[in-house]
Amino acid sequence: MATFLEGVGKRTLNQLDYIGSLNIQWWTTMRAMGASLPFVGNRYRWKATVHQMLEIGVDALPMVALMAICTGFILALQGASELRRFGALHYVIELVAVGFTRELGPLLTAIAVSGRSGSAFAAEIGTMKVTEEIDSLRVMAFDPVEFVLAPKYLAALIVVPCLSVVSNVFGILAGGVFMYFSTHLGFVVYIRDVLTTITLHDVIAGFIKSLAFATIIATVGCLEGLRVRGGPDAVGRSTTSAVVRSTFLVIVADSIFTALFYFTGAY
Repeated sequence: MATFLEGVGKRTLNQLDYIGSLNIQWWTTMRAMGASLPFVGNRYRWKATVHQMLEIGVDALPMVALMAICTGFILALQGASELRRFGALHYVIELVAVGFTRELGPLLTAIAVSGRSGSAFAAEIGTMKVTEEIDSLRVMAFDPVEFVLAPKYLAALIVVPCLSVVSNVFGILAGGVFMYFSTHLGFVVYIRDVLTTITLHDVIAGFIKSLAFATIIATVGCLEGLRVRGGPDAVGRSTTSAVVRSTFLVIVADSIFTALFYFTGAY
């Protein structure tokens, strides 16, 4: 019994230590992010931020769009199979539009970015840690947080909401394709109904979620890279841990935000 309690206590302390490290790193990076801003910051850091934006956003665009199209079509099919029994097939439009704007768009984007960019952050920083490049930056009087982490944070905060909008658009259009072939509903009428269904609260809720998800992915990916100890095999473990932890925390955060919006009447 004592061994079991010791194991539970050790795991609890490790998780609390991890959460504390996430908060400390987030605050430190937010303070250093000014150097990565355009015009007021260092132009070399801004170039690094743009490069990260291309890698996180532009390269992930086909994957996010394809995931949204498939999910939108599946959601419309599943909704129609039930709503057809009650003669309420037109409610498929509201299901797809609201479902993607509030929930699926930001969540699908976060999962895709976590698998692509969160793992890349951990692998890149972990490799720099193993090859002692992080220590070399400190020796040369460069702040590793400002030099390495801040551009990734800023790029994620800018790009992930944009990808969420792209996911919403493609997912809703996939629902429109289904409605056209199942009920011969014109695209103009479909888009009009979609715009009537979506409210400003839905858009703001999705935007807030996407910003939170971007913060989680960047924080976890960078922290896992900085915690690498050992050789190349440790980099692989940190990459796997970054994807698993960031995906888990994204889903937990999504549940918290959804419950918060529901009970406060935002939905």
